[in-house]
Amino acid sequence: MNRAEDIVVVATDLDGTLLRSDRTISARTADAMASADAAGIRVVWASARARHSIDELAASCGFRGTAIGANGAVVLDLADGTPNIVGTRSVPAATVASVKSAVRSLVPGVAFATVGATRFVAEAGYAELCVFADHHRQPHEMELSDHGLSVEIEPTVKIVARHRDTSSEALYELVAAAGLDGVELTHSGAPYIEMSAAGVSKASALQELCEQWGVSPNSVAAVGDARNDLPMLAWAGTALCPSNAAAPVLAVADRVLGCNDDDAVARYLEELTAHRAEL
Repeated sequence: MNRAEDIVVVATDLDGTLLRSDRTISARTADAMASADAAGIRVVWASARARHSIDELAASCGFRGTAIGANGAVVLDLADGTPNIVGTRSVPAATVASVKSAVRSLVPGVAFATVGATRFVAEAGYAELCVFADHHRQPHEMELSDHGLSVEIEPTVKIVARHRDTSSEALYELVAAAGLDGVELTHSGAPYIEMSAAGVSKASALQELCEQWGVSPNSVAAVGDARNDLPMLAWAGTALCPSNAAAPVLAVADRVLGCNDDDAVARYLEELTAHRAEL
């Protein structure tokens, strides 16, 4: 773990980390992010969420920084108050088809949705298992198709899969044990598993951003609570997590912060900002 004065970028997960359990950003957290920015500390959001829900969150608290979405497959610039897409990493159409076939052979009855930078297309069986909080979309309003996204309209950046009778954690373990070529399998604690293109993660997107900014990993603190945060925590010079994090995350964190419901990330940002003011 590096010294507070060395940290110039704080990359934070959203659900379970920056957000409270009611999925809101508190006024204290909004103020802490703004103060950190004013002190020269970049706050980067790093989430599995899609563009539209990141936009809604940013609008709710005035965040105008950079956001990593879809587990690293989409990068958004929110500087002008709208989610401008500045980078995407897609899954080849042939890989989408082969992965679906392989997972269905492994666990019959799995249902899929394919996610683009701006679109979400679900199989009817997938939508039937959803509630609004899963993807911040009403299930009855989801675009439905058994064929997924058409690459001519928008490439797939993430595949999600779920099963009526198999938990997402169990499904993750089954698919991980089988091994799939061409995709990066992960799990965010949501009721589905997620697959991006091979090599794509929050860590890969954050690394690319930091290289553009001339920032080394030693000057980055990352905060997360779930399995899909592990690559980012391993890449950053300082790995942090809230006390409500999953066991694998708690095991690798350099420091465990307070609970997300107690504004843990905000408290850390306040600590960094206060330290800067003393220098």
